[in-house]
Amino acid sequence: MAPIPDLTDHTALTRNRVKAHAFFLHDEAIAEIQQRLAEVNRSFTTPAIVTGFPDIWANAFPGAAVVPDEPVLALQPGAHDLVIHGLSLHWAADPVGQLVQCRHALAPDGLMIAVLFGGQTLAELRAVLAEAETAETGGLSPRVLPMAELRDLGGLLQRAGFALPVADAHSLTVTYADTQALMQDLRAMGEANALAGRLRRPTRAGVFARADLLYRHSFPAEGGRIAATFDLMFLTGWSPADSQPKALRPGSAAQKLADALGVVEQPLPRHS
Repeated sequence: MAPIPDLTDHTALTRNRVKAHAFFLHDEAIAEIQQRLAEVNRSFTTPAIVTGFPDIWANAFPGAAVVPDEPVLALQPGAHDLVIHGLSLHWAADPVGQLVQCRHALAPDGLMIAVLFGGQTLAELRAVLAEAETAETGGLSPRVLPMAELRDLGGLLQRAGFALPVADAHSLTVTYADTQALMQDLRAMGEANALAGRLRRPTRAGVFARADLLYRHSFPAEGGRIAATFDLMFLTGWSPADSQPKALRPGSAAQKLADALGVVEQPLPRHS
């Protein structure tokens, strides 16, 4: 089997993360996860967190084991009743492999919650940079990480072997003074361009000037600002256990649906 191509320059990604100091989207993701855990009718005593930003996630979940989002996760099989993959999965070359390792780290009926960027995240920036660079240089270089759609992420949970898989999204719109302010904020988040195929020489100033004009025209926000979308995608699944509810075998129902609804069953007309 051919190795999975890695879209990420991990040296650049590590360098970006070390310089990160703006964590408002991590705060948003953490608050969402804490709310979801509060709605689960059970306590978790052996949590683990997989993330490239250990300090902020460790502070939010005291006592959790925190490991980096490396290709091979430093998690012991069956050792945890909760595993959180904290806003790093979008950089993984093998997201299914990451999810499978999280499942293996869970005890039976343990919970996994992953949050990552996906969907329409930075769709506006991606569109204007592509148009501007093509117009200014006649070419196109990778600048924004490809984002997975919700239906595809739900399929990843199933491929990874989770029971009761659920995928949903939480969308935020953030406004900025201009395109330069948005890109500065991405650097402050540790989410600047770390793609392996990125342009390795300085970009022409005309590309960014044209991109800013396009952005203001196509995606304006109140007060002369611009709007940027961030979609936080949440993946939830349980480690399989015999105690979990199972779907009934087709044809095994003990009562007709018509009886349950209190209506008369009508046979379908036959076609010759």
